Amino acid sequence: MATQNNIIDEVFPETLKILSELIKFQTVSGTSNLKLIEYCEKTLSKLGATSFKTFDEAKQRVNLFSTISGKQKLNGRGIILSGHTDVVPASAKQWSSNPFVATQKNNKVYGRGSTDMKGFIACSLALAPYFASQNLKKPIHFSFTYDEETACQGAPIMIEELKKRNLNCSVCIVGEPTNMKAVQAHKGCYEYSTHFTGLAGHGSAPDKGVNAVEYATRFANKLIGLREELKKREPKNSVFTPPYTTLGIGRIKGGLARNVIADQCVVDWELRPVVPEDGEFVNKNMDAFVKDILLPKMKKVYPKADIKKEIIGEIIGFNKVEESEAINLVCNLTGDNSREVVSFGTEAGLFQEIGISTVVCGPGSIEQAHTIDEYVSFDQLKRCLKMLIDLKDQMSN
Repeated sequence: MATQNNIIDEVFPETLKILSELIKFQTVSGTSNLKLIEYCEKTLSKLGATSFKTFDEAKQRVNLFSTISGKQKLNGRGIILSGHTDVVPASAKQWSSNPFVATQKNNKVYGRGSTDMKGFIACSLALAPYFASQNLKKPIHFSFTYDEETACQGAPIMIEELKKRNLNCSVCIVGEPTNMKAVQAHKGCYEYSTHFTGLAGHGSAPDKGVNAVEYATRFANKLIGLREELKKREPKNSVFTPPYTTLGIGRIKGGLARNVIADQCVVDWELRPVVPEDGEFVNKNMDAFVKDILLPKMKKVYPKADIKKEIIGEIIGFNKVEESEAINLVCNLTGDNSREVVSFGTEAGLFQEIGISTVVCGPGSIEQAHTIDEYVSFDQLKRCLKMLIDLKDQMSN
């Protein structure tokens, strides 16, 4: 009978091969991931997996949900291995090597998405033949989504389909990079772009125009002013650091030249709410400020002036629960009982919202995610393989 170390030694080269293939697919958020999903689907279908896909409106970005039932073909309360297929942009000029060609050096794999989070997907796919050969009493599901990096655009579409199909899943492991430690909670992440339309004119006659940049600045100042209010709303016994909802302005872009009244401007901003009520509080205040203060002043000069809020995405938080089947499972599998809380967002709250016990745990460090020369270490990949191999015992009970 093969030991755990034997299995790791057998599948590790295949893991590296699969990871190299995944990195080749330049699945930057907002671009097509069709070819990557086709690769994953073919890999799983050869093993007898059943699959369904859900698409964006343009049919260029796709989610894949595949199921391996094992030899017994039973349909117990299955476990989901969840990963997103998109990556953030990378500039070849800044990297030491081509970011979309996997480079192995010093027991590390370099490449965009190596740690966030194609490493976890590679481990899952490499072990798929192992799962298919076992006498599983519970199915194992592979959930691969698009555009997680841009406010989790793909996962909600797939989860709606899961609800329609009434799939009976007990646990979801979201394989974001956590150094293989179990993460039990994170804040939500709400992302917005507020667009200002004014009236252009010569800089020497400011009263005859509507300066979109100036009104955007007033809007930004109002946002900043709400930070102190959010601190006062800090919940008791908050598990987060900082313990209150944070608010940030990432970009203000507008105007053509210093002597031209700007007729366009956009403010990109985000909230990381501890509780949903904080999101409602901020949006209610900002909507009222726009409607009652800013717009009347703008329209007095130019009736066609406008302010529109674009919701990029509103990712719900992942909440700590007292008794979590998923957390307990992963802690038992990894032998590490530390239960962490993180500041970055994931798709975990979406699975939790539909009643699936969820944990975030995967190979690599979040400190490497989105960086120049991003990498995942061999050790982290092997630790992930070990966890997934041990998962088989849970699937056979």
